[in-house]
Amino acid sequence: MEPTLFSGEALHLDFWTYFTTPYFWSGFMGWCVAQVIKMTRGAIRTKSLDFTYLMSTGGMPSAHSSLVVGVFVSLGLGLGWTHPITVVSSVVATITMFDAATVRRAAGLQARLLNKITRQLFVERTFSAKPLKEMLGHTRTEVLGGMITGTCVAFAVTLFWAKVING
Repeated sequence: MEPTLFSGEALHLDFWTYFTTPYFWSGFMGWCVAQVIKMTRGAIRTKSLDFTYLMSTGGMPSAHSSLVVGVFVSLGLGLGWTHPITVVSSVVATITMFDAATVRRAAGLQARLLNKITRQLFVERTFSAKPLKEMLGHTRTEVLGGMITGTCVAFAVTLFWAKVING
């Protein structure tokens, strides 16, 4: 007898199947593409390759937005736009993008101001403080860029999955 959940459905004990869905790969590739775009933009701007962009927050496009929209769009394409999981993922995507453009953005602006105050104190007195990370949130344009990136990647992954993986 198979182990079951409360509803009587069989437990899925093979965790690795998680990595065999277009939903996972749409989100993951959306995040990767956004981070590579950030690194490329930084390299063009500074004329040097900085791999810290691959794990950075903030900047254009928003990797968080790209990830959540990638999952949402791939779920919509794969399960249907009215499927309960698709609806839930749209809510999570909306909250994530709203948070990136408001709360995290405000925290980044506060960090910039605190760093300015710290620099002024340091010039006047010997005061040492580690600078705060200023690129925490996103502008609405950066969030939109993440949405577009995630949507495009989700379409590409889902179409690839339908044609190549599922034959």
